[in-house]
Amino acid sequence: MWEREPNRPVWEQVTEILRDRITSGIYRPKQPIPSLPHLMEEFGIALNTARKAVHALVAEGRVETVRGMGTFVVAPGEKNQE
Repeated sequence: MWEREPNRPVWEQVTEILRDRITSGIYRPKQPIPSLPHLMEEFGIALNTARKAVHALVAEGRVETVRGMGTFVVAPGEKNQE
């Protein structure tokens, strides 16, 4: 079970957990990660916190959001190198 670290922003903690799940293969390339409502429920966080965590992963090139479909893990060779 997840335990919040009191001196660290919650969105960073959630981002780290999601990143670890991607790296370990729990969330596989081209597969969706959980929706924002699911993340809110799983971690007991607000919508904006869930969004910020997912946006951090988008900025890292680990996931991409497809409007109307969800957020998907990017395959390692497909990372956007901008």
